[in-house]
Amino acid sequence: MSELNPSRDDFAALLEQSFEDRDTSEGTVVKGVITAIEKDMAVIDVGLKVEGRVPLKEFGAKAKDGTLNVGDTVEVYVERVENALGEAVLSREKARREESWIKLEEKFNNGERVEGVIFNQVKGGFTVDLDGAVAFLPRSQVDIRPVRDVTPLMHNPQPFEILKMDKRRGNIVVSRRTVLEESRAEQRSEIVQNLEEGQVVEGVVKNITDYGAFVDLGGIDGLLHVTDMAWRRVNHPSEILSIGQTVKVQIIRINQETHRISLGMKQLQDDPWEGIGTKYPVGKRITGTVTNITDYGAFVEIEPGIEGLIHVSEMSWTKKNVHPGKILSTSQEVDVVVLEVDPAKRRISLGLKQTLENPWEVFAQSHPVGSVVEGEVKNKTEFGLFIGLEGDVDGMVHLSDLDWTIPGEQAIENYNKGDVVQAQVLDVDVEKERISLGIKQLGRDSVGEAAASGELRKGAVVTAEVTAVTDGGLEVKLVDHDVETFIKRSDLSRDRDEQRPERFAVGQKVDARITQFDKKTRRLTISIKALEIAEEKQAVAQFGSTDAGASLGDILGAALKNREGN
Repeated sequence: MSELNPSRDDFAALLEQSFEDRDTSEGTVVKGVITAIEKDMAVIDVGLKVEGRVPLKEFGAKAKDGTLNVGDTVEVYVERVENALGEAVLSREKARREESWIKLEEKFNNGERVEGVIFNQVKGGFTVDLDGAVAFLPRSQVDIRPVRDVTPLMHNPQPFEILKMDKRRGNIVVSRRTVLEESRAEQRSEIVQNLEEGQVVEGVVKNITDYGAFVDLGGIDGLLHVTDMAWRRVNHPSEILSIGQTVKVQIIRINQETHRISLGMKQLQDDPWEGIGTKYPVGKRITGTVTNITDYGAFVEIEPGIEGLIHVSEMSWTKKNVHPGKILSTSQEVDVVVLEVDPAKRRISLGLKQTLENPWEVFAQSHPVGSVVEGEVKNKTEFGLFIGLEGDVDGMVHLSDLDWTIPGEQAIENYNKGDVVQAQVLDVDVEKERISLGIKQLGRDSVGEAAASGELRKGAVVTAEVTAVTDGGLEVKLVDHDVETFIKRSDLSRDRDEQRPERFAVGQKVDARITQFDKKTRRLTISIKALEIAEEKQAVAQFGSTDAGASLGDILGAALKNREGN
């Protein structure tokens, strides 16, 4: 075969020869010797057929201070063995980077910290030089707390922790914050070991919140809760503390796991609740200052650190459904009476109304049962009237005490809110705060008097005036008594044909007999029919029976004459 057409074996041999001729040092870090320094370049012999040139700036500080000399051995990265100029393409910077990556990966795998220098600010964070390798430092990982100005931290060697490495992409992410947190945790642990519960220490107020203050105890913070600042009520910590203030506190609790420390100031003072029951016995009258008002009452400070509660029910004898803020105001001085003391629960119940006269007792003394009072109708209810009386108390007139004759449901319609009425005191219950009044008791009880005299007894004959004619009967009113009643149709006559209401006219007077009278309900039932039957019996008894020869007409005629004669 000709040279222009080599065989398959000849081609394989040529390919193998080309691999052998190729220098395997490309893409690796090798050692070389500086053979010359020309202007800003260093000429380096790396043992290849040709030399290479590396910019002096890639040698960093050594090039600047003149410590880089001919004959020095240095490590460089071989990019290509020969370029268009017939030189080796070398890089000191890539050599340093490659060397750094190897060291950094080893430390990353071992969880060791690395040292670096923040040298530039980029979007979202900063760049850090890790001895040749460039890493990214996110802004959130710079410090434990947000840092506004990072200038003091730049260009200063400091420790970092590698969070992530990706050699293929050339990415390294580091954190300064985790190093600070570990260091701080070590310091906190050491400080906590030297502290004991009950120990009294000094600290500086570092921060104030709504619920308390954080105190720096020399490298570790403790929380001084607002309830542990003083025995008295503290509405906000800023009332007694300010940032930067040095305070003496007692360590209440230490959590060894979380390193949380609870502090107290009031524990360094005498407990004002000691012997409180002897100092403030039940019934004692004292003066205090209103410190807080709620929906259910008002808190009163009777001495520093001691507060009692006036429950809304103990504020006024008469104002039952009024908000405490309508009666008292904060900072107001008030006289109160001790109602109950509970040292275990640190509670004192106070009374405001007990310092005033009980208006129900005053009313009972000045208005005995039977006396007459006057007042304004405050309210109408389904069971009676409420009358406003002197002393800001109310009395009630029950429906049954409105009128002697008219049912209460009807009688109450004659009264309106705002009307001024007179009533008689029927009963005063001071304990239940109730006053019973009666209006009808001021009028004459003609029905009661008649009932007592027997005039309205069952069987008595009365005269009634027709006030209305209806299909069912007659509405009538007794002539001699203020009593209204109704005569049913069936009671209008003994004779069925005469049981017609239209036979009667309004204003007509009729005689009837009482068939039923209930003294309690004052309900009266009368009947013309019953009177006719009674008269017939009486006539028969007086003039004889029909069997004796007299007819019924004769007997009734004689009885009628006798009745007219009387």
